[in-house]
Amino acid sequence: MIEIELPYPPSVNHYYRRVGPRTLISREGRRFRERVCAILSGLGLRPLVGPLDVEVLIFPPDRRRRDIDNTQKSLLDALEHAGAYHNDSQIVKLHIEKREVVPGGKTIVRIGKA
Repeated sequence: MIEIELPYPPSVNHYYRRVGPRTLISREGRRFRERVCAILSGLGLRPLVGPLDVEVLIFPPDRRRRDIDNTQKSLLDALEHAGAYHNDSQIVKLHIEKREVVPGGKTIVRIGKA
């Protein structure tokens, strides 16, 4: 099992932008993805294979009301892009828990074989 501390992910509401008829990843989404890639490349991880069990602990940056499900898409896509696994379709079990507020916010991800 691997455990990784990451920044707080952007909401799916801020992850995408429409430009004319196209839907693109927003500047905020690209910055988050780049930070996740940098953190994972520093750890020297190889992509996990097979069915995966993922646990996510979300520590919001402030007390504003937030939907926990809005953080999943950007987080799981960034982990895939960074090479934690080959495809997020490998995830067969996903547990997400919102924890106490931490200034700046953070996310702890645990990934293991299912």
